[in-house]
Amino acid sequence: MKILYHLTILPPPIPQAEAISQEIRALQRRFGGRTIYLNPNQHAPIYIPRLLFGFHKLIQLRAGEADTHIHHLYNPDPFPFPILRMVRRPVVYSLTGGVTRRPNVSFFAKLAAITVTDEASLARLRGWGLGNVYLTRPGIDVNRFTHTPLTLGSEIRLMVGSAPWTRRQFRTKGIEALLEAAQREPRLRLVFLWRGVLAEEMTERVAARGLQAQVTVLNRLVDVNQVLARVHASIVLADAPDLVKAYPHSLLESLAAGKPVIVSRAIPMAAYVEEKGCGVVVEDVTSQEVLSMVEPLRREYGQLQDAARTWGKRDFSMEGMITSFESVYKEISLNERKDKFH
Repeated sequence: MKILYHLTILPPPIPQAEAISQEIRALQRRFGGRTIYLNPNQHAPIYIPRLLFGFHKLIQLRAGEADTHIHHLYNPDPFPFPILRMVRRPVVYSLTGGVTRRPNVSFFAKLAAITVTDEASLARLRGWGLGNVYLTRPGIDVNRFTHTPLTLGSEIRLMVGSAPWTRRQFRTKGIEALLEAAQREPRLRLVFLWRGVLAEEMTERVAARGLQAQVTVLNRLVDVNQVLARVHASIVLADAPDLVKAYPHSLLESLAAGKPVIVSRAIPMAAYVEEKGCGVVVEDVTSQEVLSMVEPLRREYGQLQDAARTWGKRDFSMEGMITSFESVYKEISLNERKDKFH
């Protein structure tokens, strides 16, 4: 079985630090296949809208179908890319963010499969009449992470993941809120995992607020396990469910290392965090909400840390993620054989 993986983002400067690229590499090790970037805007002289993504690769797509069994596209929101109507092999559409708005049902009903990682999105899509939706498990290589206890004293040290891809996301992903919170609370220390995009602007924002002593920006490939050894918890913020992965990798890594997480309500993982008691949920992407988590994190840190150690490695293994996609691929292949027979 060979899979052609489609990404709608631009090629990341540090692919080893980008969550979807990590997931695809894990699937490729099991199933083989190649990756193709549908977004033409890296070299386009003018901005190309999403409706036209992939058409510059149409000849390559068609030629690649000779040894391709399944097309597998990753995208945060349910956008009906017209290029998917032009391919001949079955399409798996993985929605990496949470789903809150009704998609183009007639378009998505014709796909071989739609995958989501949170049960709320699964229920909504099925409620809108889509019967081809599957729940897949989020997963990382949990064996890379070890628990290093860090006493919670007067300072609170947080690792921040899901860095912005655009300037607008400094606000929508809570970067501005976190910097303002650090300015208001000198005992708050932030370690940002950056990925080669807008790094200079981030450095300028930190300097403009005079936060060089409180904020570290790691704009390089790092050993996240070592970073987690030096923090108390990890945080990801977003004001909409499709801005980040439903289960952000940095938060899964934090739990695998036995460190609690802080997540905003809009991110689907918030429901899991509340259910398992492995972190704190903040309601809005504001500095006040960030500061509101300080007391519950401090008061309940022991219990939160115990829950993170209990559930992190158990629930988010790489093998579990791969097996869930393998089930989807096998069902598609079985359905295709049945269609040929009939």
